[in-house]
Amino acid sequence: MRYPKNIALWLAGVACAATFAGAVNADTQHKALDSALKGDQRTPANVARDKYRHPAETLTFFQIEPNMTVVEIWPGGGWYTEILAPMLKDEGTLYAAHFPKATEVGYYKNSRAKFEEMLAADKDTYGAVKLTEFVPGGDSEIAPAGSADVVVTFRNVHNWMGGNNEQAAFKAFYDALKPGGVLGVVEHRAKPGTTREGMGKSGYVTQEYVIELAKNAGFVLEESSEINANPKDSADYAKGVWTLPPSLRLGDEDKDKYLAIGESDRMTLRFRKPKS
Repeated sequence: MRYPKNIALWLAGVACAATFAGAVNADTQHKALDSALKGDQRTPANVARDKYRHPAETLTFFQIEPNMTVVEIWPGGGWYTEILAPMLKDEGTLYAAHFPKATEVGYYKNSRAKFEEMLAADKDTYGAVKLTEFVPGGDSEIAPAGSADVVVTFRNVHNWMGGNNEQAAFKAFYDALKPGGVLGVVEHRAKPGTTREGMGKSGYVTQEYVIELAKNAGFVLEESSEINANPKDSADYAKGVWTLPPSLRLGDEDKDKYLAIGESDRMTLRFRKPKS
């Protein structure tokens, strides 16, 4: 390659160009995310929980951009779907890997039906969402193998532990991602040393165990964040994490106390699928 005479100046220009390109991408990401967060599609009850869930910071940390293919695992009532769908609808793709349609589990059936109603009620926002299924340990396809830029899951790991399917879940995420793709995990955080039985009963999972699951599936831990940390949460309640809002499993008993604590202390982890 033939370099210009003032190579130092040329290299500085290349560096500036790369920095500018990164800034453009970040600016595009910010605008799309900000627009989705402020959109009319978001229900007031969901917006009220932003102070606990920090969606802007969380999705930025997971490096989601408007032109990406993203898989949301078990979206439930669509709290994050309300943000991801409009953010991705023009240039990207959103797979919502929900509970299986053919199920006898009442909670799964009702949750999926309400989610389908949400999608059908606003075709402009959700018309491009691809509804798939996720059955941990099963053969359902959350997205075509190697097609996703990002897979995200919010407060689900403890659910898979009940059926001893948590490792199979992480393998499914790995298979769906492109080489170099990101797995973003948010989960209720147990105190270090909590036993598996304790995790199952409380709904809190140790950060060490989640990292172990991801590494066993082939992922590399790229970064952890305290975006969703809550130092007020002692994680030692009789009714587990469901004692805190939004569940408030104890009803009016000590309700003000638990409202003052807020939602659970949560780990936020970004893993990377190696490129080779």
